[in-house]
Amino acid sequence: MSHADPSAVPRDKSALRDAATIILVRRDGDQPAVLMGMRGAKAVFMPSKFVFPGGAVDPEDARMELAAPAGPETMTRLGFQPREESTAEPAQILAAALRELAEETGLLIGRPGDSSMIGYADAGLRPDASALHFIFRAITPPGRPRRFDARFFMADAARLSVDPDDFSRACDELSHLHWVPMAEARALHLPFITEVVLAECAAIVAASGDGPLVAPQSVPFFDNRDARSRFIQLGAA
Repeated sequence: MSHADPSAVPRDKSALRDAATIILVRRDGDQPAVLMGMRGAKAVFMPSKFVFPGGAVDPEDARMELAAPAGPETMTRLGFQPREESTAEPAQILAAALRELAEETGLLIGRPGDSSMIGYADAGLRPDASALHFIFRAITPPGRPRRFDARFFMADAARLSVDPDDFSRACDELSHLHWVPMAEARALHLPFITEVVLAECAAIVAASGDGPLVAPQSVPFFDNRDARSRFIQLGAA
């Protein structure tokens, strides 16, 4: 969900907007699970599809102070900008991801402190980006009613500051919010890019074993700025 100043939103609704998404992985059960919800049937973008929490980066996200940044690999790879028209900074994108998670699920990742971000202010927390791993980036192909330059972040649900099963503070952007076993998630009605990202997440979870989530060696990037689709790796050696 996005609350940007209307004057700051591009007049051309098909113009590229920066976006951020969080894949929360829960590993305290018999098998790993991810948090997903379903978009409304009347939504212009991906109607009736199951997705991860996320949305457009807003100008005010640049003014949100983080308790801590993401790790150095994530910060470096977020700085890779093939789009001249994008002004989104790494910290702004991370703030957007945490804000969208709070808005759409009511879940928070933070540390004690002051913040004006929705959800965090009432909880006495400041959003903490140190839990986020940058794992995927994709630009929506031309010709779609909405187009986003989306960065996907993965985080361990153990880093949540609230009850992972309490969605009472969520807005109505996503319905049917629930933890889906990763092995069963592909049976849901998913957008193609969500299927691809889900496979990347499964590989990271498998590589991490019982330890902390392991950051990928590089970040896959589907670059669809124009009619020519490119697949590159950000941060590859």
